[in-house]
Amino acid sequence: MAGDNTYSYQMDAPVDRPPQRVVSLVPSVTESLFDLTLGNRLIAVTDYCVYPADGVARLPRIGGTKNPDVARIIEMHPDLVIANQEENRKEDVEVLRAAHIPVWVTFPCTVADAFNLLWNIMDVFDEPVMVPRIRLIEQTMDWVWRIGEKRFEEAVCRVFAPIWLDPLMTFNSDTYANNLLRVCGAVNIFADRDRQYPLKADLGQAEPLPPDDSRLMGRDVRYPRVTMDEVVAAQPDVILLPSEPFPFTEEHIQLFTQLDIPAAKNKRIMLVDGSLLTWHGTRIAYALNTLPDLLFPPGEV
Repeated sequence: MAGDNTYSYQMDAPVDRPPQRVVSLVPSVTESLFDLTLGNRLIAVTDYCVYPADGVARLPRIGGTKNPDVARIIEMHPDLVIANQEENRKEDVEVLRAAHIPVWVTFPCTVADAFNLLWNIMDVFDEPVMVPRIRLIEQTMDWVWRIGEKRFEEAVCRVFAPIWLDPLMTFNSDTYANNLLRVCGAVNIFADRDRQYPLKADLGQAEPLPPDDSRLMGRDVRYPRVTMDEVVAAQPDVILLPSEPFPFTEEHIQLFTQLDIPAAKNKRIMLVDGSLLTWHGTRIAYALNTLPDLLFPPGEV
């Protein structure tokens, strides 16, 4: 967790009554609000809030997640702005708070965190109508987890899921995507790999700074840059190439097919909707229905 307490995530929303005018700076939260029958309380969303398409089509856009039009948001006088510690900038949150706009900074890092956020949203907004649906998704997660544990006992499925190509980047164990793969019964081959500084150290071209170096304070180490040699050494059984944040395509499948790894030999290099890996919230329902079949073809234990 980077930054000071000004930008620490919050378990609870900083409001004392159910908000009626909400700005969402988090695409996954935007979708979740609609799924929880709360879309009518949104007054603006980011350019990257694309789900549900028919719902967000009617809403004003206030820029990207990293460059929202803060002045316009302030002019809208929202009851609440929902942000994410990872997706949104600390300086934008501070400007909104200085204008006395309540900002709820979320930061789910596990599947359990994602469910807790959904329960908190329903509580804060005082809207319980979708409680049965969230309980059903949790039951699905429990079932997927039990099946995944059984598969894990039989044979470990080692997965590589890059999030960028040049430089080649991925995620470690302190991320939602890593925990989601584990719930599905797989292991992220770079779970134990922290990002190293200076950046050349990530590629083995320089000595990394020691952990107690003051220059590392506040640095995010969850997204290491890795080399193709490291991928080969880790011998992944499956490679998932997401559509975001980097838009991997069919041509990139050919790039990884050339590697001497089980995923290439067994033709287990696949494109995947990136939102299934990285979007928390109600999208987890789609992830739990899709990812296990990609990791373990039907018929496998």
